[in-house]
Amino acid sequence: MPTTPAPSTKEAPARAGTRVRRPDADRTRQEILEVAREEFALNGLSGARVDAIAARTKTAKRMIYYYFGSKDGLYLAVLEDAYSRIRAIEQDLDLHALPPREAIRRIADFTLDYHDAHPDFVRLVSIENIHHGSYVAKSEAIQNLNVTIIDLLADIVRRGQQEGIFRKDADPVDVHMLISSFSFYRVSNRHTFGRLFRRDVASPESKRLHKRMLADAVLGYLEMRESSGETRTAPR
Repeated sequence: MPTTPAPSTKEAPARAGTRVRRPDADRTRQEILEVAREEFALNGLSGARVDAIAARTKTAKRMIYYYFGSKDGLYLAVLEDAYSRIRAIEQDLDLHALPPREAIRRIADFTLDYHDAHPDFVRLVSIENIHHGSYVAKSEAIQNLNVTIIDLLADIVRRGQQEGIFRKDADPVDVHMLISSFSFYRVSNRHTFGRLFRRDVASPESKRLHKRMLADAVLGYLEMRESSGETRTAPR
């Protein structure tokens, strides 16, 4: 399935003899995406209904299909929008200006905060995994978006290696997986984990602890010598 087409400058007429202006069209499209994100996050791809999205946005179904082509096209557009939001904020963290260790703590803190504040993003990613990642695999936009976080981490790792404080075999994709997985799990599994182990992982105290744990874990990996298992002792 092709990626979501950008809407044309001329929209399909709402009725004969009328056309929707571009600013109105952009606003309508964004409103549809906002509501669709909630519907897909709550009900999944199979359970979400275009009728419900149309009713909530007071938009004709034919206009939704005009913008997005199909229900699958709308779902893919929601995924692209969700990934674009987190990737855009990451670019504004000014990580290049921070020393390597501080940059790692900053991106770890942000990632945990973002997942905590956006459970709908966690649910959408979980739903896409139920579908074996088949939709993100078809989206060139998502593939390109996610290169940016790896580039940011690669720069941090490279600077740490040049300073002699990070291991030479560190892979930025592994670093991303470590940061992302911890941040994701504490949201996706907070209810089962909390009930099983009687821990409120959503409490402010737990969140502060988890942010320290995450940053320490990532730095512990990066500062571990490849062969001996000893931690690097470069001055902090």
